[in-house]
Amino acid sequence: MKRSLREIAEAVEARLQGDGSLQINAVASISSASTNDLVFVDEEKSLPRALQSRAGALIAGEFATGSTAKSLLISSHPRLTFARAARFLRDGNSDGRDTGIHATAVVDPSAHLAPTVVVAERAVIAEDVQIGEGTRIGAGSIVGRGVNIGRECMIYPGVTVYPGTTLGDRVIVHAGAVLGSDGFGYVRDPRTGRYEKFPQVGKLVIENDVEIGANTTIDRGALDETRIGQGTKIDNLVHIGHNCRLGQNVVIAAQTGLSGSIVIENDVVLGGQVGIGEHARIEEGVMLGGQGGVLPKKVLRGKGVEFWGTPAQPVRQYLKQLAALSRLGKKR
Repeated sequence: MKRSLREIAEAVEARLQGDGSLQINAVASISSASTNDLVFVDEEKSLPRALQSRAGALIAGEFATGSTAKSLLISSHPRLTFARAARFLRDGNSDGRDTGIHATAVVDPSAHLAPTVVVAERAVIAEDVQIGEGTRIGAGSIVGRGVNIGRECMIYPGVTVYPGTTLGDRVIVHAGAVLGSDGFGYVRDPRTGRYEKFPQVGKLVIENDVEIGANTTIDRGALDETRIGQGTKIDNLVHIGHNCRLGQNVVIAAQTGLSGSIVIENDVVLGGQVGIGEHARIEEGVMLGGQGGVLPKKVLRGKGVEFWGTPAQPVRQYLKQLAALSRLGKKR
């Protein structure tokens, strides 16, 4: 279903300049856009190329005001506005064919699914599950006993949600993710040398508006809970160990690994392949660069401070050390 440019402008709170009746079907890149597509530019130097493209309309900053070659949506944050427009168009283009519960899905009679829940083929919903309005469960996904999933969540195919896990509203979980699995906790018997499993009976709580990437695993708490704060975004192939507590609006890039009982405070950014040892604490607003490493029980603090290296240090300090090592090597 197409949307008029005026409807999009109202939905994303952008200022319309030009033909509000223009029909827009999708978003696209400047190079691939067609006449019913919407594109964006966030730098003035890219404006001429966008105006010469086939796109029907574009989102741009104040620098585009007065341009008449195309209809415009003027925004102070073009990239953010473009993302919101894409979501608005996507939601409006749902064809409604995949509604209800597929004939091959298995839903326990004790589960409570809101009327607008969609359950795709071969998915399994266990006993005492609660699923809110507008949530979609992808093909082959398994939702374990007692799981509570909120409203308007998207669970993609092949996701496994272990018993006792709670998901808030508007949570997105991509294919192959595993939520609420046992943590890696063992106790060694000094007499026999054997490892015996420590109880993994805690919970996993995922708050509203979290997105979890493909093949990511998040362990349940051992005795208490693992918690992922509101608005946090987790990339593919990330592992989060038991008893970790992540704050709000944390961003974690791919292949990062968190050991058990780590605290990540609000607005922290972790680059790709970061490794953090158990019981460490990353305080609010810290940024840790790719392949950075934090030793167990260490604390990184300093809002807006960038850390890098292993063990992680403020970037300037780390680069000075690298330069000193380079000079020493040349002297030898």
